[in-house]
Amino acid sequence: MTAPLVTGRGLRMHFPIRRGLLNREVGRVRAVEDVDLAIAPGEVLGVVGESGSGKSTLGRMVLRLLEPTAGRVVFDGTDITGLKAGELRAFRRHMQMIFQDPFSSLNPRMTIRATIGEAVRLHGLARGSEVDDRVAEALAAVGLARSHMHRYPKAFSGGQRQRLAIARALVVQPRFIVADEPVSALDVSIQAEIINLLDRLRRELQLTMMFISHDLAVVELISDRVLVLYLGRVMEIGPAQGLFALPLHPYSRALIDAVPGRHGRGGTRRLLGGEIPSPANPPRGCVFRTRCPHALPACAETVPALREMAPGRFKACIRDDLDLAEEKAA
Repeated sequence: MTAPLVTGRGLRMHFPIRRGLLNREVGRVRAVEDVDLAIAPGEVLGVVGESGSGKSTLGRMVLRLLEPTAGRVVFDGTDITGLKAGELRAFRRHMQMIFQDPFSSLNPRMTIRATIGEAVRLHGLARGSEVDDRVAEALAAVGLARSHMHRYPKAFSGGQRQRLAIARALVVQPRFIVADEPVSALDVSIQAEIINLLDRLRRELQLTMMFISHDLAVVELISDRVLVLYLGRVMEIGPAQGLFALPLHPYSRALIDAVPGRHGRGGTRRLLGGEIPSPANPPRGCVFRTRCPHALPACAETVPALREMAPGRFKACIRDDLDLAEEKAA
């Protein structure tokens, strides 16, 4: 069995809430709570959930753009959680991020040559004219011309800017990429182009990827496995094909039923009511219980652990009887 390229164990991210003249801590926002994950080489792990579920925070923790409150991250056998800035730099070129907004992720005062070439020089991958050659190769990989490197970001459309952001991530030849909502800021007509580009590049370059999105249709298209987050906790994780065909957790089912064009199991839709609770004051026990149509009194007493319900399929729910037959009969 192939060892994971990226592993997270017990990942927790709490942001302090401070108030008053003395700036005292009066509470904590529990953005991510006890998340375990493992991503195999060449795999795409989709991460889904509503806004406020902790998806982006988790992605930044894995790259150590945010320091975890607790837990550890292992990259290719090395625990990078405790590495200092100088030690971490050696791993940065192998772990890159594609940000959500292509308009704000590019410096408007720098040419594309300077923006993309900066990473090449920082990691000592090339010098002089070789930097331009590396930048041109990265631009060609995303469907842009060498001449584009002399322009400024304002000269490009939204779709082209996202291609530039992808080129900037690829120019240092990473092994792992976190793509944080990479198409949500783009027109629908452009989204398919970017998704197809990412899928082609990850196959050609054998990239490992964490793909974060609230768009389940996109996640289903590109992911090998899917991790479902709710209020910072993992509700379900499993192969994409099986999870979308028959989700095991009621939250996963509600998310999939909300996708336009899907008519739900048995021709019915089961949409969630209310809004996601505040991560500063999450419900006791199962954090999903306040919106769950199948909640029991016991759900308030304990935090359900992830249990393997079928080979490679896990859910965090105390009930075992939420199957397709019950849903159709309900």
